[in-house]
Amino acid sequence: MKRFLIFALFLLLVFSAVFSQKPRARDLGIPFDGTPGKNNAITDVTGVEVGYTTIISGDGKLVVGKGPIRTGVTAILPRGKKFDDPVFAAWFTLNGNGEMTGTTWVEESGVLGGPVCITNTHSVGVVRDAVIEWLVRKSPREGYTGDLSLPVVAETWDGFLNDINGFHVKKEHVFSALDGAASGKIAEGNVGGGTGMTAHGFKGGTGTSSRKLEERFGGYTVGALVQANYGSRQNFTVAGVPVGKEITDLTPVRGKPDEGSGSIIVVVATDAPLLPHQLKRMVTRVTLGIGIVGGRGENSSGDIFFAFSTANPGAGKDSGLVSLAMLPNDRLNPLFNATVQATQEAIINAMIAAEDMVGRDGNKVFALPRERLKLVLRKFNRLN
Repeated sequence: MKRFLIFALFLLLVFSAVFSQKPRARDLGIPFDGTPGKNNAITDVTGVEVGYTTIISGDGKLVVGKGPIRTGVTAILPRGKKFDDPVFAAWFTLNGNGEMTGTTWVEESGVLGGPVCITNTHSVGVVRDAVIEWLVRKSPREGYTGDLSLPVVAETWDGFLNDINGFHVKKEHVFSALDGAASGKIAEGNVGGGTGMTAHGFKGGTGTSSRKLEERFGGYTVGALVQANYGSRQNFTVAGVPVGKEITDLTPVRGKPDEGSGSIIVVVATDAPLLPHQLKRMVTRVTLGIGIVGGRGENSSGDIFFAFSTANPGAGKDSGLVSLAMLPNDRLNPLFNATVQATQEAIINAMIAAEDMVGRDGNKVFALPRERLKLVLRKFNRLN
């Protein structure tokens, strides 16, 4: 009898996990170009780990310092908990009404020696300081180093739903996201730094996707993770269909945010052997993926992107000579395509996974309605 109960509990947990799994864009039959990796996530790039802390608390009228709270932190670790092997990296900004710390050193050195974290606009400072403290505790390095002392932390604005001036993200939340980072499947939607975000007038948030290149192109993997909080409804496009012009209701309730305000942060990872200047070329292609979905780099949007390669281990050592591998420039086109494709799908995945959210002062943002989306796509013959 005891064995039967244990087995029944096991089955219950398995079925619960299966049925609680949020649908993704491909589950709805939305067509995308390219072949995804095993998990269709940035963690398909071997070694990459992602962790979240999600903070949701309180309802009703805004009381600064008390809530309601709808925010969090996302952490991306290029080599997991290994800190003595920096990766080649690059960054790019489409429109600069946003923040990503540490990029001056990345531009100068071409390397990243720590995690990339994403949070809300007014929590960049505490997250940055917490990352330094966490690395000091975890890393064998001592003294000043740009890799440790100048971490990369980015933001998007969640003040429509969140008590952003309450400064609710604490260092313990950052430590939790970093310590809890793992490979494999990634939660999407209202999680981590994407918790309180809005995209194209619908609920936005965190999303991810990946592409596996054909063996004739090297078999490399490209993964993208987005924190989507940008874009106007009228420009919103899915699989070539003007969804934003077809679904014109379900607009944010009460203090409506400005169309096109907000920001989007995109982090791209690859195992292809690329040098920093090649990663720079690759990360600029993120803009094309955003443009396909309907982003235009609006004036009040912070559209900032980061890319790194996990190839060339040992490239960051501080003595001797370093032998490097790199792809010829003539072989980069498949990686450019993969970057565009993964960015596009990651944004749609974020919106598909997101759920309705009510935040401060009763402000409400509706999720993209999945069944109505399918009807629109079917109307244009764009559903698999």
